[in-house]
Amino acid sequence: MVRATSKGFRLHIGLFGRRNVGKSSLLNAITRQRVSIVSEVAGTTTDPVEKPMELLPIGPVLFVDTAGVDDVGALGQQRIAKTSQVISRSDVGVLVTEAGVWGEFEEKLLAELRAREIPVLVALNKTDLGHATVEQLARFDREQIPYIALVASAGTGVEEFRSRLAELAPADSSESPVVLRDLVGPDETAVLVMPIDKEAPVGRIKQLQVQSIRDLLDNNASCIAVQDGGLAGVLDNMKRLPKLVVTDANVFDKVARTVPEAVPVTAFSILFSRLKGDLVAQTRAAIAIDSLRPGDKVLLAESCTHHPIEDDIGRVKIPNWLERYVGGKLEFAWVKGREFPADLAAYKLVVHCGACMWNRREMLNRIAECQRNLVPITNYGLAIAYMMGILERALEPFPEALAAYKQARAAGVTPLAASMPTAEGAVLVN
Repeated sequence: MVRATSKGFRLHIGLFGRRNVGKSSLLNAITRQRVSIVSEVAGTTTDPVEKPMELLPIGPVLFVDTAGVDDVGALGQQRIAKTSQVISRSDVGVLVTEAGVWGEFEEKLLAELRAREIPVLVALNKTDLGHATVEQLARFDREQIPYIALVASAGTGVEEFRSRLAELAPADSSESPVVLRDLVGPDETAVLVMPIDKEAPVGRIKQLQVQSIRDLLDNNASCIAVQDGGLAGVLDNMKRLPKLVVTDANVFDKVARTVPEAVPVTAFSILFSRLKGDLVAQTRAAIAIDSLRPGDKVLLAESCTHHPIEDDIGRVKIPNWLERYVGGKLEFAWVKGREFPADLAAYKLVVHCGACMWNRREMLNRIAECQRNLVPITNYGLAIAYMMGILERALEPFPEALAAYKQARAAGVTPLAASMPTAEGAVLVN
């Protein structure tokens, strides 16, 4: 069976606009499928509708059709909130409007997309019923806002729409993301320590492990997958030491003690902090663990919605390790998926998973949201390595993060200052 590209590795294209302007018709026309329900009744689309596809010449993309931003009532506000979440993860935004109609809702959407530095394409739909004004088109030209006229319901202009999207896509959108192949070269070997616990789905392994294996194979590197109990035997049987050992953070300490000092050791979640987030900022924020005091509130955030088990890493292990490190009880809160508190002021620290199911923009936006609220946000693997006293070793493969961490520790930087935006993280702070 051919496995589809993970959503986290697809270019996310969000469709935004008022109700009944033709967003769903446009998605159906692009995909040549009846993905979204189309109706004359305003508000037919409620929750975001996702459609993955291969869009040449871009490659794997994920279209997300959203509810209208002019929705009304209590349910309408919830739908608008869902639409706002889609903006946070969009790599490209399509602002759909009826040709000749432009007002407060369109201006707010355009301002939001531009403020987040998201490339935007204005789709002037239903040109069989009306036309944009000369002044409006002049404004688009003057401000270099790409636009296209079309009739989505008839498929008119859709091919040109595809071409304009390709022009707006980030230059590296068609490139295969680098998980660890820059650390393990061709003909070299990585050992991947992958405990099979109760949380692992039957017949499957975790997404970040799958992606790591594929990345190594794409680089003509080899890998040995082993559970933690068999690691020592595998290392003894190897004629040449591995280039790198990557472990599930659950058994970080045990693995670090087993692997010879000459071999770098890191965690899958740390690899994904680099791939999906901001490794430097999240590394420096790990220092905030030292400032925790009994009674402080800590938020644990998971990007996926797996069913937790009795020994879950985010629900049980990390809280236990934190309380042991602090020497007292802490107050914990948990969020899953795209849920996130509107008010972060109560939290002294956010500890986030590796976000293997998300695209990078969404994770960077979450980091930026914490930074705006001056709340340190670190990562599962980074937090665990810090508490176990092995973070410097875990960062050896990443010189920039290691240097920033050592500098912060040597300078006695406060946890709050350590979590402030880096140049990379600040891109999305507005």
